[in-house]
Amino acid sequence: MVSIRGWGTCLAIFVGLAGFPQSSLAAGAAAKPAMSHARVLYASLGDTARAPIGWTEFCTAHAADCMSRPSEARDIVMTQTAWKDLVRVNRWVNETIKPMTDMEHWGVIEKWSYPTDGYGDCEDYVLLKRKMLVDAGWPREALLITVVRDKKGEGHAVLTVKSDKGEFVLDNQNEDVLAWTDTGYRFVKRQSQTDPNVWVSLGDSRPAAVTAASN
Repeated sequence: MVSIRGWGTCLAIFVGLAGFPQSSLAAGAAAKPAMSHARVLYASLGDTARAPIGWTEFCTAHAADCMSRPSEARDIVMTQTAWKDLVRVNRWVNETIKPMTDMEHWGVIEKWSYPTDGYGDCEDYVLLKRKMLVDAGWPREALLITVVRDKKGEGHAVLTVKSDKGEFVLDNQNEDVLAWTDTGYRFVKRQSQTDPNVWVSLGDSRPAAVTAASN
């Protein structure tokens, strides 16, 4: 069970979506990272930014997942159980979904969708991880789709989890959940905590990625 500020009791990790097995949550261990007081815990927010290409079309197809209602920002209390659940969700989705570019998959440059057929690119991994956690009772306000530039300088999408111990990243390029400062990425923009359809810049002076690269 995960404790969430301003949320109260929540459900166990959702196990019905895409056959996610109950046993995978109960088995194994994931060490909670040591927190350094010198580490920058939270990214600096900037001005309102444009939504990534493909987001509006995704919301048209999945209106219930993009409901725009003003809400209070909420951060997860990062207990050891919560940390283990994040690691397992990240690892399970990464191992279950096979990478495929949108051009290969759909014949278009960019398309955001749930990887229901077992294939997807970076934003599709993010959407599935976010849905699993939201359906488990985790607050949407703490689960933010984020656009970054990866180590090659290419556009990439990850899921930022905001907690009382800092901001952590679920990434299809890494089975480990890392502090945002440990990813080696440049953070461009992400969803607002108070409105999923409002995107805010993260202080990166370089141009935002036109698309989330097919990684």
